[in-house]
Amino acid sequence: MKDLFSQIITQIGEDPTRPGLVDTPARAAAAFEYLTSGYKRTIEEVVNNALFPSDSTDMIIVKDIELYSMCEHHLLPFVGRAHVGYIPQGMVLGLSKVARIVDMYARRLQIQEQLTHQIAETIQTVTGAAGVAVIIEAKHLCMMMRGVEKQNSSMKTSAMYGAFRTSAATRTEFLSLIKS
Repeated sequence: MKDLFSQIITQIGEDPTRPGLVDTPARAAAAFEYLTSGYKRTIEEVVNNALFPSDSTDMIIVKDIELYSMCEHHLLPFVGRAHVGYIPQGMVLGLSKVARIVDMYARRLQIQEQLTHQIAETIQTVTGAAGVAVIIEAKHLCMMMRGVEKQNSSMKTSAMYGAFRTSAATRTEFLSLIKS
């Protein structure tokens, strides 16, 4: 990957051997590997058996989980936060695992719509929840730095599964709780 970044630097008209750029290909390769490290993780590693029996059937919400991802269309970052809710049905997931699931999928080349559903589907599968809701709000540098260059634009996506899709009251409770 280092050699490829060196080629990119050359292709844009720069000299990869000049003092300020000499180590850039290696740094860029390391950064890109980190930014896409979600491909090297599995859900089994992330959850790490942190599922616990519970009689609770009340909504669980983890909100304001910051996320950093890369747009698969332009290889530019998008940055935002995820709000995740689920209604347990016999099992609860360790709190940090919700954020780790968000990170695992965010650290891949993505579109926000897909990311939202991947998180929801995974939490549904792992927990067997009666319902899962995920909302992501993000700012996309591909829209801010290039193209239409709209600095204050943001995108919101949602995925509602189970009770969050079938019950307006459940969905409304989730939406009101993430706003508070």
